[in-house]
Amino acid sequence: MMLEQANGPARIIGGGTDLLLDMQQGRAPAVDTLVDVTGIDEMKEIRFEDGTIFLGAGVIHRRIVEDSRLQNSAQCLTEACGLIGGPQVRNVATIGGNVSHALPAGDGTIALVTLDAQALLASAGERTWKPIRELYAGPGKPSFDPGKSVVAGFKFKQSQPGEGSAFRRIMRPQGVAIAILNMGVWVRVGEGEKIEKIRIGIGPAGPRPVRAEKTESMLDGRVWDEQALKDAHVSLLEEASLRTSKHRATQEYRRHLVGVLLKRTVSEAVRRAVQSSHSELVN
Repeated sequence: MMLEQANGPARIIGGGTDLLLDMQQGRAPAVDTLVDVTGIDEMKEIRFEDGTIFLGAGVIHRRIVEDSRLQNSAQCLTEACGLIGGPQVRNVATIGGNVSHALPAGDGTIALVTLDAQALLASAGERTWKPIRELYAGPGKPSFDPGKSVVAGFKFKQSQPGEGSAFRRIMRPQGVAIAILNMGVWVRVGEGEKIEKIRIGIGPAGPRPVRAEKTESMLDGRVWDEQALKDAHVSLLEEASLRTSKHRATQEYRRHLVGVLLKRTVSEAVRRAVQSSHSELVN
């Protein structure tokens, strides 16, 4: 593996939209070797197999946004990737780079956490599948050595009838800035439009990408109505660790936004889940 053969510090590069800027501005240490992975076919694949989606880490955001199969089966991911940067960035930046950057509010990352994705971690002579949340040690710090290992791809379940997902982000007016707060929701509804299972990803709400598991458990078995929203809002405020950031927003403002984002994102995911359930009955 080229990483192992490098004479000095080495890093993987795909689109380079994060890594090169971080190195230029001194947020990342200088390296001796950059290993370009854009020629590896497996890392550019999008495969649908037996109800599972494989997404190569080298797939650019524009391809994800434009893939009609992903639009139907992983809508929170296509929505998240459509909000990353501007068109120029989405034409070169990769989903693997977004995840490996290890930011707690990475849009693609939060969407994949919401989809309960697993990540394929590859190093010399070894390939290991890990739950995506195990890739993070802290803000901007992956749990693996990026000089020896590479995130090669992701896998997650394809959406089924009665299931839906959504992604929403609140950001500054210029549109391409980092998120003040973002949220991904996946939900499965059953009889009477009750929530059978829900997953909620939110960021930045801690040093690593967050799954709001206590709030999820509280919503299981309930109809999504005003009372459920109120209860979920209280629960999520207790579960999320929101802080003031001079580059984003105050803690107080973020706490105010949680309820707005929760209502918008869960409501849309539930609407889509109900719609897909009705479509299956018609077919």
